[in-house]
Amino acid sequence: MLDWIIKNYVEITGALLGILYLWFEIKQNKLLWPLGILTSAFYIFIFFSAKFYADMGLNVYYVVISIYGWYYWMKGGKRKESEEQSENEVVSEELPVSRITTRLALTLLGVTIPVFIVIAYVLVSWTDSPVPYWDAFTTALSITATWMLARKILEQWLVWILVNAVSLGLYIYKGLYPTVVLFFFYTVLAIVGYYRWRRDYDKQFEHAAD
Repeated sequence: MLDWIIKNYVEITGALLGILYLWFEIKQNKLLWPLGILTSAFYIFIFFSAKFYADMGLNVYYVVISIYGWYYWMKGGKRKESEEQSENEVVSEELPVSRITTRLALTLLGVTIPVFIVIAYVLVSWTDSPVPYWDAFTTALSITATWMLARKILEQWLVWILVNAVSLGLYIYKGLYPTVVLFFFYTVLAIVGYYRWRRDYDKQFEHAAD
């Protein structure tokens, strides 16, 4: 057992960081973003070793989008200074949870489909990925879902439920068992996250009504 832990310590550490990241995401805590950068760094190495090249590239994207999301969550929670406030006094709020619009959903679908096609083509043509189409599917949806997270859109959880469930099967196939455990928790906690964010979204309107 100890030998197995020593041999897989990088993947185990990445999995534990990933669960902690998801917990902060459910709690809408801004610390999820620096933790996401650290988790992604671990998984760039893990997926390169496993030849999941699209997932490796996805984690490079995660690093970039985490910087954007961190900035947006910080900036998005700032109200414009009101006339009653002094020049140096600014009210700060948490960035509220929002819902996706039909127009935005169609736009994201229109972006995700060609991204999937391009990634699948690259994987089939230039890599030895054992599951290029499924790898491309989860990668394309993850790109979209992470952008939605950066914008704090409720429905990002629904996309993650699908991505995590499919990824769970892929990692069982590849034998990445610590990551299998991680994505089992990801799938369950994505469901929890959706209902938690939905509750907070509904509370926003309750407070507005008061």
